[in-house]
Amino acid sequence: MEGRRGKRPAGKSMSYPAYRHAGNYFVRIFRKARKGVVFIRAVKEYGPEESAPPYSYFYPGEPEPNVAAVGIGTGFIIRRDGLILTSEHVVNRPRQIYVKLYNGRIYEGRLVWSDEDHDIALVRIHAPVRLTPLPLGSSGASKVGEIVMSIGNPLGLENSITSGIISRKHDSVSISGIEMNDLIQTDCAINPGSSGGPLINLRGQVIGMNAFMAKNKNGLGFALGIDGIKARIRSFLRQRA
Repeated sequence: MEGRRGKRPAGKSMSYPAYRHAGNYFVRIFRKARKGVVFIRAVKEYGPEESAPPYSYFYPGEPEPNVAAVGIGTGFIIRRDGLILTSEHVVNRPRQIYVKLYNGRIYEGRLVWSDEDHDIALVRIHAPVRLTPLPLGSSGASKVGEIVMSIGNPLGLENSITSGIISRKHDSVSISGIEMNDLIQTDCAINPGSSGGPLINLRGQVIGMNAFMAKNKNGLGFALGIDGIKARIRSFLRQRA
């Protein structure tokens, strides 16, 4: 009778996939979130004296004579019509912007709005496929010690995730003479290419956008709080509503 009450036979318990364990919550969060995260590359022309374009092997078969990558990074979809949020330094003054979705499809993007002082930019793509925006949460509601996950393309390695906790929250920090507001400090690993990626809580909500890491200080990364970002892009969204 005991076996009929739902005890899993020993053989089946051994074959039960570990990723289905309730403790592996990042598996479920990532599977949903990855559809809204994109790989961004900005390119410009280069002369004969300059080096060949780096990271070109991430776009096999794509013709790109006389161009050089000037920025790689991450972005995430915030509206179904193809509006993507990313870091301004990733798409700063490009000749072309390429956006790669999680399914491998590549679209040309257009910079539609940017705020250089606060390192925020909006890029739009026109894709004939259904896009999945990520749900936006609240950075103000997040707490120090909270578990978070980062998704990005560090060094061009697409859809990489790291995890950690919120180490500290900053109302205002001066960096290189620029005042940055609503910063979230985490110990998530952030590397070149992670910029513009989402910082996600355990409910699958974006609470920040990965911005930069402290040079030569492993385990010290910063994300722009999503509340501050929403306040700055609100006027643009109203105009396009």
